[in-house]
Amino acid sequence: MFATIAKLLVKRVLTAIPILLLVSALLFCILRILPVDPAAMSLPPNATVQEVEAMRTEMGLNLPLYQQYGIWLNKLFHGDIGRSIHFRQDVTSLIGSTLPATIELAVIAMMVATVFGLAGGLFLFYVRGTRAEAVMDFVSILLLSLPEFLWSLFLLLIFGVFFEVLPFTGRLSPGFERPLVTGFLLLDSLITGNIPTFLNALQHMILPCLALGIALSPSLMRVLRSSLLDAYQDDYIQQARLRGLSEKRILIRHGLKNAILPTLSLMGVQFGFLFGGTLLVEIIYSYPGMGNLMVDAIRNADLPIIQGAGLTYCVAVLVISIVVDSLYLILNPKLRVR
Repeated sequence: MFATIAKLLVKRVLTAIPILLLVSALLFCILRILPVDPAAMSLPPNATVQEVEAMRTEMGLNLPLYQQYGIWLNKLFHGDIGRSIHFRQDVTSLIGSTLPATIELAVIAMMVATVFGLAGGLFLFYVRGTRAEAVMDFVSILLLSLPEFLWSLFLLLIFGVFFEVLPFTGRLSPGFERPLVTGFLLLDSLITGNIPTFLNALQHMILPCLALGIALSPSLMRVLRSSLLDAYQDDYIQQARLRGLSEKRILIRHGLKNAILPTLSLMGVQFGFLFGGTLLVEIIYSYPGMGNLMVDAIRNADLPIIQGAGLTYCVAVLVISIVVDSLYLILNPKLRVR
């Protein structure tokens, strides 16, 4: 099994390289077409025409586009994504300081979506053929029709403003010191044994994670319910009943084991969208992650950050895809013999 997974990893990594090159080229070309002059934006407003021209020459903007891309790609291979025009800092350090926050947010939101999605899917399957099925169908469609930013606003108004039971801005309350070990706040708090900081950070993540997780869970519910209905049409379910197995055991050991694979595949795809969908939620909750950084970069036409953040999202989606495919191989033995 491990040899098959290793082969898959090598194959997917080799496939990811041309995808990354293509995405980087598209990003570079599209951003260069925009009516923005990076040389003028990197200088003070009172800079002279001569100073702007000198800066343009220094940045290589007078060269043909393919040469500019080659220079940028060469720097990328050496770990230099560029320097932010607005923040006057290396893009690598800016992304490195915000990416862990977004990863923590996306991972916990995915855990919330998984719990709600699997529990809701099992309940939808349990009430099949009853009057409750229509009600649950209506509820799941209603949940599905609300995007994450609306959930963010609802939860913020109810639990943050009206009842005032949960914080809804930033990652930590004033007075809490942030430990710096790995960059992941929750993990660093546990490593340093700072439980009050861990609990405070977790409180700040409840509302944004719920907003993202609830918005994602209805699709998981419906796919799991449909997969279970299909699985229960197969002969092995009837054979299990003839052997006298309980319905609970049939569901857990036979039905769910086969029905979970399409759900897992959907979770992998949705996690990629969720990672990109954190942008609006981070803005609403003033959460200092990649989404906030990306919005600042777009507002200030900060091309190096937009390029770096776009590539980071692409790498994240590819990594998630590889992890999901590996889990698929572990859970489905039939795929290992292909």
